[in-house]
Amino acid sequence: MKKPGAFRPDTLYQGDALELLPRIPDGTVDLIVTDPPFAIDFRAQRLNYNRKGSNVLEGYREVPEEEYGEFTRQWIAEAARVLSPAGSMYIFSGWNRLRDILEGIDEAGLTTVNHLIWKYQFGVFTKKKYVTSHYHILFVAKDPKQYTFNKIDHYPEDVWVINREYWKGKMKTPTKLPRELVRKILLYSSNPGDLVLDPFLGSGTVALVAKEEGRHFLGFEIVPEYYLFAKNCLDEQ
Repeated sequence: MKKPGAFRPDTLYQGDALELLPRIPDGTVDLIVTDPPFAIDFRAQRLNYNRKGSNVLEGYREVPEEEYGEFTRQWIAEAARVLSPAGSMYIFSGWNRLRDILEGIDEAGLTTVNHLIWKYQFGVFTKKKYVTSHYHILFVAKDPKQYTFNKIDHYPEDVWVINREYWKGKMKTPTKLPRELVRKILLYSSNPGDLVLDPFLGSGTVALVAKEEGRHFLGFEIVPEYYLFAKNCLDEQ
């Protein structure tokens, strides 16, 4: 494993991804898995997916809609730079700003290998439109002829039905990814000893699962409360 410059592997850092990503040397990250802000006026305790608001950590840092396109282009360009020659990336996105993600991928010179759909068991109740109960996951590669793909299943489909996790009576961040989902990504697109980066760490699920599966990890989180939450979860593992 190549050392990621100023950062120690298997460590989480509190700070802005746009400021921290440039400090990683070129070509030193094997896999990026991340769930960036969506620019949808997300409010943690209002949209907390069948959880009491008091059990959802506040502090979610949204990106203003008018800045989202440039923000997306900047971080994806940096992500492409730090990926190893055979590196790949999984980006989570809602449908609202999917266009910006796709444009950022193209401008960074990355190749979209698959456009996956994650179907979960419930979404926010609506009265005048269909309930959104899925996320888009863009699986992209730096080199379309050279990237890790461990074909675990004989017939791996591009729609994944994986339920959200319930943490009854426990605190959580509002956008926590299920471990099963992250584990599936890591097993397909990385190998033991690889370095996995999440520049928008949130609850820290990517780092937690990477540690469980024998991968090295690196994570950035701008919200102090989320950083401490992720760090505590990692320390308790």
